[in-house]
Amino acid sequence: MSTLLYKNLKVNYTSTGKGPAVVLLHGFLENISMWEKLVPQLSQNNRVICIDLLGHGMTESLGYIHTMEDQAEMVKFVLDQLNVKQEIFIGHSMGGYVALAFAEKYPEGIKGLVLLNSTALPDEEDKKLNRERSINAIKQYPDTFVKLAIPNLFSEENRTRFKPEIEALTKEALKTPQQGIIAALEGMKIRKDRTFIYNSAAYPILMIISKKDPALDVDSLYKQLEGTQVMIHEFPDGHMSYIENYPEIIGVLKDFIKDCI
Repeated sequence: MSTLLYKNLKVNYTSTGKGPAVVLLHGFLENISMWEKLVPQLSQNNRVICIDLLGHGMTESLGYIHTMEDQAEMVKFVLDQLNVKQEIFIGHSMGGYVALAFAEKYPEGIKGLVLLNSTALPDEEDKKLNRERSINAIKQYPDTFVKLAIPNLFSEENRTRFKPEIEALTKEALKTPQQGIIAALEGMKIRKDRTFIYNSAAYPILMIISKKDPALDVDSLYKQLEGTQVMIHEFPDGHMSYIENYPEIIGVLKDFIKDCI
């Protein structure tokens, strides 16, 4: 792991392999450790860059609200420091929101975009209320919130099957500072609609959808893609497809990357 200084705070990242750059952006309550099984596979023919987003992993917090634009600007700084001019993004959940913010602000270098259990739609009012409830819960019972949140991202039948993985994810999530958790929730709550990118993008986009995703409305995912050129791959399980559908997901990602280069 390596660190850079961005606006007087430490940003943590890894860079593995050589070739076209593939940038992996983790989701809420995750960090770059989530990619540990994917990096060896994807770095065989590519330079794979993983970045701890603001307030997550070993990257420090910038403030009390981390907008998706804040995150994208930090990612751009890291890529500039690594002299990356062109990149393919794979963003899981919140990481997809960040990748979309990056795509709006810095579209010129993007060669491909994978939205992994993510969406370009903003939060609806009920989702915003849920985030407010989460913020209140974190202030009172941070560990309990995390311990309940992680299993609920898996499909119901997989919560027993992937118990060791859930325990490992929870252990990592518990390292996330309270400020980082709340700042992310505040930022996700106010993120904008970026569905226009589906039609304006000059590069391929793949959306990976999970049929039993408890965190996203699957019908709305399909609806937002109507009339677009966005490619779709559906898995049968939950929000954590990189675990629940491993190793099948490796082939899907490798094929997409190959088509983008």
